[in-house]
Amino acid sequence: MEYKFYSNADYEKMIELWEAAQLPYKPNGRDSKEKIASSLKNSNLRILLAYINSQLVGSIIVTHDGRKGWINRLAVHPNYWHKGLASKLIQKAEQILQDMNIEIFACLIEDWNKASLQLFQKNGYTKHEDIFYLTKRKHPDV
Repeated sequence: MEYKFYSNADYEKMIELWEAAQLPYKPNGRDSKEKIASSLKNSNLRILLAYINSQLVGSIIVTHDGRKGWINRLAVHPNYWHKGLASKLIQKAEQILQDMNIEIFACLIEDWNKASLQLFQKNGYTKHEDIFYLTKRKHPDV
């Protein structure tokens, strides 16, 4: 497997991967090509892509706020589900964060996504029953 960081030329292939992996996304909002390009100007954000035989098979977005790292938008092509690729992407994301001197790793998982919950728990993440996630959005596409 080969890894590379996202560039704007990768957008269409990444969206195809997200669609194949059934990852919900906001094409008219935060996941538009323009918004992602703008977000990449922030030095605290990286998008890592995984390739096998030149085919994009996985992606993960890694961010941090200076003290806590966040793993977002993990996607693996269905042909590679249950083969350890998602765990490898998590490990790579953690290494990226460690290289930025971040020592706390976090992710948000919606309650319906049991597979992701099990994946992250298998990778050493602790589920907190006492935390509530709240958002306030300018509009539904963000």
